[in-house]
Amino acid sequence: MKRSGSADLPLHYGYVPQWLAERMAKLGLAVVENIVIDYGKDEVLRRLSDPFWFQSLGAVMGMDWHSSGITTSVMGALKRAINPHSRELGIYICGGKGKHSKQTPAELLKISEQTGLDGNHLVKCSKLSAKVDNTAIQDGFQLYTHNFILSDTGKWAVVQQGMSDASSTARRYHWHSEQLTSFVNDPHTFIYGQNHGLILNMTDQQADSSRNGVMQIAAENPEHMLREINKLVMPGNHQVTAKDVDLKRLGTVLWLAHEKQPADFEELLLLQGLGPRTLQSLALVSEVIHGTPSRFKDPARFSFAHGGKDGAPFPVPTKIYDETISTLQNAVQKAKLGQSEKNEAIKRLHQVAVNAEKDFTPNTNFDEVVAQERENSWKYGGQTVFGKAKPPVQQQLKLF
Repeated sequence: MKRSGSADLPLHYGYVPQWLAERMAKLGLAVVENIVIDYGKDEVLRRLSDPFWFQSLGAVMGMDWHSSGITTSVMGALKRAINPHSRELGIYICGGKGKHSKQTPAELLKISEQTGLDGNHLVKCSKLSAKVDNTAIQDGFQLYTHNFILSDTGKWAVVQQGMSDASSTARRYHWHSEQLTSFVNDPHTFIYGQNHGLILNMTDQQADSSRNGVMQIAAENPEHMLREINKLVMPGNHQVTAKDVDLKRLGTVLWLAHEKQPADFEELLLLQGLGPRTLQSLALVSEVIHGTPSRFKDPARFSFAHGGKDGAPFPVPTKIYDETISTLQNAVQKAKLGQSEKNEAIKRLHQVAVNAEKDFTPNTNFDEVVAQERENSWKYGGQTVFGKAKPPVQQQLKLF
């Protein structure tokens, strides 16, 4: 079994406003449909088991780029959007937060009746994954959300999260059946949470002898116990700063969208009619759909697609968000009819950015970019949980 890493999330409380929740569901469905068309249904499960990709998806959806709320909000949006299309997509999402997590067994049994999968086995996998992360791993985090995602091929992924009031952080655990060899011997693809010291991890490969007898692993080095391959620790600062993003990658996207004239590559992209700001968002969404794992080491970068609901790094540009969704939906519908030109154009948009990075040198004007986004936010229907963005106040000329 191979772990993909670990990371921490600051514990944030709040809510997702309806205007954002609806858009998150639509964008999530469009992203998943594009992945299914180009890479297959099982690739969706692999992506969800990658915490860096998951965090990037949440950021591109307009959620707070680093907070614990991404987990429940993203999974809630995906469940609402995908399940009505499960028969077509071959993907089902069960569980959720609190009382919804307890409904997972009943949901899995119902799906098994529809698909012919072994429902009892799936229920056992769901319960064991929760039991391992809540009991076998005693790290101070109490599970409060559990999502079980499966395809009609029988493969599955789990995304679940625990809370620690003592440290005001959350820890997210990722599982993937394709890499699973044992529920009690390094089962995770990822544990997402900061190392707070010695823990008891009875699922670690190093604990094999302990599982068979005396539990003496408390004195082990946590780094040896967790076997984390990639570790993502989200910072506590609410605002996105230059150190949180890969400036070369972000700068390339901004340059392509705003400095180069869209007409220079409209024929290549078949995306006529889209303005520079929409191209900026679409390029980042394209990367979420088509990017390789190494592209998601700085999830904060993807918040420059649609901002954040609390205004970090800037208000959510609802008009741009809607145009991005419409473009993706149109590409999906045409691809279903055998007209894949626009879908291929969106894929090439990511490749255009990757190619441009090779010789690109970013400017040191990160703060100015953020300030400009905030100043122009009202033009794009900017909105946060606090209200709508307003035009900047014009300063009256004073003669005396």
